[in-house]
Amino acid sequence: MNYTELMHEPIKPILPKPSQYGIDPSLVKARVSEMPGMVSLYLRELFPDLPPVLLPGGPDAIKNVRKAAEDALMKVDMSMIKPEHSVNVLASHHGFTLFGGEPYAELLKAIRDVVEKRTGCKDIRLRAGVGMRFRETEEYIKRYGLDTYYHGKAIGVAPIDEGIPIETEIGTLYGIKKVYDADWIIHAHHTDVREVHFHRQVDKAVKPFGMSYARCETRSTYHQNLGPRAANFTARAIFESKFVQSKFAFAAFLNCGPHGVIGADCDNDLYALNDRATFVGCQLYGKIMTLFGEVDKCIAVLDFPCPVPYVFSAGVIYANFTGANTDLYDMESPLPPYTWYTEAFYRRNGQPLLEETPPMNPAIKMCVHNYAWTGYPSEFFSKNIPTVVVGEEQGKLFDTDSMNIGYMDYAVTARSTEQAMQFAYNVTGTDKVIIFDGAMGGMNVSESLAKLLIDKAPEVSERVDNVLLPKWLKQRGVDISILNKSK
Repeated sequence: MNYTELMHEPIKPILPKPSQYGIDPSLVKARVSEMPGMVSLYLRELFPDLPPVLLPGGPDAIKNVRKAAEDALMKVDMSMIKPEHSVNVLASHHGFTLFGGEPYAELLKAIRDVVEKRTGCKDIRLRAGVGMRFRETEEYIKRYGLDTYYHGKAIGVAPIDEGIPIETEIGTLYGIKKVYDADWIIHAHHTDVREVHFHRQVDKAVKPFGMSYARCETRSTYHQNLGPRAANFTARAIFESKFVQSKFAFAAFLNCGPHGVIGADCDNDLYALNDRATFVGCQLYGKIMTLFGEVDKCIAVLDFPCPVPYVFSAGVIYANFTGANTDLYDMESPLPPYTWYTEAFYRRNGQPLLEETPPMNPAIKMCVHNYAWTGYPSEFFSKNIPTVVVGEEQGKLFDTDSMNIGYMDYAVTARSTEQAMQFAYNVTGTDKVIIFDGAMGGMNVSESLAKLLIDKAPEVSERVDNVLLPKWLKQRGVDISILNKSK
C-alpha cells in the first residue's frame, strides 16, 4: 500500500468565531492540525463512489450552491402562495455550522429571492430555531447578513418563546407561535445527519417540527421522556396535524454528504424528500461512521466553533464518534453509548443501571479540548473520557456555564495546545489522533491513524453497500430501489 499518495497536507480547519458561547478567537493560539505528524485524508479518495461536490471547491463554489438551490426551487410547486400572503421560512441552527455556514445561508437567501420572483409575495420572513443556546441564531443571522437580506424580517426563535397549541392525533402538542404566524411555512433544512445518536435516521427530515419549531414541553419528549427510536413520532404527529398541513408549502433542503455540499432538493412531499435524505444519511455518512468504528485507539481532539458534542470530523460529529463502538443505524440496538436518555441509565457512582448499557467508545483514550463552546450539557463526556482543556480561560468559561458546572471536575487544564498534546501522548501511549476541526472534504488525522483508515476503507465500503445499507433501509421502510432513482 502506497500510503503517501493518499496522505496530504492538513486541510485548513474552520476558523474560530466570535460568540458568547466560546472563548475569544484571539485566545485560540494554535490548531492541532498544524502540529507535526498531522496529515489529511480526502474522503473521495477513501471512498471513490462518493458523489462530486459543489463545495468545497474553487472561487465559484458558493455560486454553484446558489444555482443548485435556484434550480431546485424553480421546479417545486409554489402556486398556493399569493402576492398578498405572508411566508415564514423556517431554519434550524445546526445548518449554520455546516461547511463554514455560508452554504446554508445561501440556501435561505435563494429561497427568499425565488419565492418573491415566482409568486409576487413580498412579506417573506425568516424564523431560525435553536437548541439550548437561545441567542445562537441571532448571531448567525447577523454574521451572514440575513437580517438585511430579509429586510429586517429575520429573527431567532427559542423553545421558551410563546407557544401555540397544535392538536394532533396523539393529543395537544406545542409549537412556537412565531414559527406559525404566517399564511405559509417553508421548511428549510439539510441532509447532514448530525444527531444520529438521537434520531437514528428515522424521519430525520421531519425532526425540526418536534425540535427547532417546538416548545420545550414538547421537544423534551425527544430527549428525556421516550429516548431514541420512540420519540420520533412526535415530530411526525405535529407535521401531520391539520394546523401544520394547512400552512405547509414545501421543503427546501441543502443536500450534504460527509465530504461537502452535493446539491439541493425541494419537494412538496416531505416524506418523499425524507426517503432521499435517509438514503444519503445511511449510504454516505454510514460509511464514515462504520469506518470510525474500526479505530482501535486514539486521541480525539475538539477544535471547532461548536459545543462539545457537535464538533466535526469527516462530516461526523464527536457525539457520534463516542458511539462508534456500536452501530448507531441498527434499530435493533436500543441504546446508543451517548444520549441524554443513556445518561439516565447511570447511577450516581457512575456505574450503569443495566448491563446492556453500552460504554462510551473505549477507543477514545483521551480527549484534548483545544477549542469548543459551552451551551450544551457536556459533563457526561469529561466524566467518561479523560479530558484535557487548553487554557485557563476556556476552563473558567466551562466552570461558569450553568450547563457545565461539573465539566471541569473531571478535566485538567494545560497551558498550551502543545502541552496538552504531549500530555496525551505520554499518558495514552498512542500517537493516533483524530481532529474534529471541520476540515472540509476530508479529515485531519495523524499519520498512524491515516494508515489504519486507508487499510480499512475498502472493506468498510463493501460491507456498507452489500450488508449494512440494505438492512438499515429496510428497518426504515425505505426501498433500496431509491439507489437507482438517486443516480
